[in-house]
Amino acid sequence: MNRSTIDIWVGIFVAAGIAAVIFLALRVSSPSSFTSDDGISVIARFDNIGGLKLNAPVKSSGVVVGRVADIRFDPKRYQAEVTILLFKGIDFSKDSSADILTAGLLGEQYVGLETGGDEAMLKNGDTISITSSALVLEQLISKFMLDKAAETKASQ
Repeated sequence: MNRSTIDIWVGIFVAAGIAAVIFLALRVSSPSSFTSDDGISVIARFDNIGGLKLNAPVKSSGVVVGRVADIRFDPKRYQAEVTILLFKGIDFSKDSSADILTAGLLGEQYVGLETGGDEAMLKNGDTISITSSALVLEQLISKFMLDKAAETKASQ
């Protein structure tokens, strides 16, 4: 093979590699094809969602039971409004609670659901009223440091 044929094959190989990387990047970054037809959509309002992102998992007992479909700011309540899509066939009671939790110390954030004791189940469009906001590590450290400073000042 002469030099120009090798150059053409190398160019084709490089172009195929770039196309594969672009395809994988788009595939990974695109939102899930999960729609409200595949389950029910419920809303939870939080004072602070921390680093919660779209398409984050919704877990109950460590098992993924849904995904975060939308995150909006409610200007009337000054809260974050999180739309959760729960998979079809998984029912939660109306008095279920939603918490924003972190996987590990600095891992990704997700919504944790705990079912209550009510016999009535959540339906499409319902609101989860019992919520607990994300714990922000910076706020915890700041609070700790301020408490320690106050203790030191009080003991002098």
